[in-house]
Amino acid sequence: MQLECVFFGPFREAVGRKTVPHETDAATIGELLLELEADYPSLAGELVAGDGAELAGDTVVTIDRRHVTQLDGLETRLTDDIVVRLVPSVYGG
Repeated sequence: MQLECVFFGPFREAVGRKTVPHETDAATIGELLLELEADYPSLAGELVAGDGAELAGDTVVTIDRRHVTQLDGLETRLTDDIVVRLVPSVYGG
């Protein structure tokens, strides 16, 4: 399936581009995130927590502007032509 991944902040730096068209056989967002970590080694451990059961830290992942935690979490099913946005934790003062 074909989808679009949009990366923000340090994730964009790790990937080298803001928007990346992505062809995948992943069935869920969790599978897609693990695939992206494998495709872009500098993202390893930044998207999915070490146990593989949840997002890493306070990372925000949306599908067509809906946070995956409002859907089925990492088990959220993927469909063609969706837009996945990946936003890292942002801390500051």
